[in-house]
Amino acid sequence: MSLHVSVATEAWPIAGSFTIARGAKTEARVVVATVSDGTRTGRGECVPYGRYGETVESVAAAIAAVALALAREAGSAEDAGRAALQYLMPAGAARNALDCALIDLAAKRAGTPAHALLGLPAPQPLTTAYTISLGPPDAMARAAAAAAHRPLLKVKLGAPEDRARLAAVRRAAPAATLIVDANEGWSEADLADNLAACAEAGVALVEQPLPAGADAALARLPHPVPVCADESVHDRATLSALRDRYEAVNIKLDKTGGLTEALAVAAEARALGFELMVGCMVCTSLAIAPAVLVAQGARFVDLDGPLLLVADRPHGVRFAGSVLHPATTVLWG
Repeated sequence: MSLHVSVATEAWPIAGSFTIARGAKTEARVVVATVSDGTRTGRGECVPYGRYGETVESVAAAIAAVALALAREAGSAEDAGRAALQYLMPAGAARNALDCALIDLAAKRAGTPAHALLGLPAPQPLTTAYTISLGPPDAMARAAAAAAHRPLLKVKLGAPEDRARLAAVRRAAPAATLIVDANEGWSEADLADNLAACAEAGVALVEQPLPAGADAALARLPHPVPVCADESVHDRATLSALRDRYEAVNIKLDKTGGLTEALAVAAEARALGFELMVGCMVCTSLAIAPAVLVAQGARFVDLDGPLLLVADRPHGVRFAGSVLHPATTVLWG
């Protein structure tokens, strides 16, 4: 199979702004890898993450740099390109885009949906979280009130006065299940107090309260609320060291380096006794479609990326409130 690989960068405006402990943005900048055999074309989208030193430019360059080697390794076997990717590139956004593009291409060549190609059941609708961006308590309360009809809200924290923010959100959305994401913004000194505030507010899960690499305190201190690893987990190799610190792991394709590794991480995480969360960056439905396959059966689903945009791609996932309906194969897979 002779392959041609190309790469493009795109900017998708965000409705309002998206703010976490590390900063704010008003557009989602994504990288799209396209893999063609001359007749059919597969696409994959990724979102470079500055937290890991990635930029749009560096990720696009990494995809372009591996194009010739990938075409050579792909040979005549349908899955050889995906297998080659695992050693040609490290886990990260660039490999994710290429891995998803190769799966999309293979599905189109086989005339078979991606889930069937991968031996998975047909994806079913999922209830996704909806994100409340970090801001002053009154602003977060207004956002929560507007989204109070949604069953699951993800609350961005990780700054001073988080107790006041969380209390304001809970008052504004008394019936919603809450997930808190601190984005590594807490410290060992304030961890117990912040976790206690989460317990008082009836929070169901706390994501990455401490910085990755500085989270040893989670093994010593009680967890009145289950704690989920995000920045601390990337691929299978990072799982076993987290068992005494976290009850759950958040799987994102941009971290694992694609759907291939994400499915393997999910299987091993379950075997180790972790609860699963499947998340995303702010992105279009092209990035969400493969993540939906991993999210089947996950305890928490956070795939609201397209909901945060002014507009999404045609043929994307469909949202009925907070219920996400899988995209058609016209878009991907």
